[in-house]
Amino acid sequence: MVYMAEHPALAVLEVRVHLDLPPDLLPDDYVLMQVDLPDEPPEDVVAMPADPRIFGDAWLASGRTAVLRVPSVIVPHTSNLLLNPRHPCAADARITHTNPFQFDPRLWEGGA
Repeated sequence: MVYMAEHPALAVLEVRVHLDLPPDLLPDDYVLMQVDLPDEPPEDVVAMPADPRIFGDAWLASGRTAVLRVPSVIVPHTSNLLLNPRHPCAADARITHTNPFQFDPRLWEGGA
């Protein structure tokens, strides 16, 4: 499973909430990537399922679509995109840009 976000800002926030490292231990080689996805339309999840992990596992196993668009829990009205690498259309996904990225240490101020 390849986990992506519709916008770089959401990708940064997703990494931050799931990253349990102090800012001085963050790797210096983070990059933001832009990915062109297959032309096949994604499956859209309008409302978060009761158990997102079970839903995601079932979607992955079914192979219905190459991409699943799910609502972000962190930022309402935005979405994360999941790419099923086993789907035949997943081979059409292409990284089109990469940019070095450094986390702003203020994301850790006064927090965990």
